[in-house]
Amino acid sequence: MDYKKTKAPVTTITRNLNHVDKDTNNIYEAVAIVSKRSNQIGGELKEELNRKLEEFASYTDNLEEVFENREQIEISRFYERLPKPTLIAMQEFLDNQVYYRKPEEEATE
Repeated sequence: MDYKKTKAPVTTITRNLNHVDKDTNNIYEAVAIVSKRSNQIGGELKEELNRKLEEFASYTDNLEEVFENREQIEISRFYERLPKPTLIAMQEFLDNQVYYRKPEEEATE
């Protein structure tokens, strides 16, 4: 998924608990689902950022030579401005874009 085009807010906002647990009818389950999705998103963003920053990596043994690369700084700033993974996960959950299942209910059927 392209997290750069998400509708998630950049800052934290107050949520109505009745809207958050509308599908699960349990706020703790909803928070657990959002938490797991947030960890997935955070991992994906970290991998993507590391791949982009590897292009600028210089493997020299001299610690005195530290180069500032404008492109590297811009990439880092761009990822810092993105919404946090928890906000993206919460927006996906509220928009019904997160797939989740309950194994205990599937076992009884």
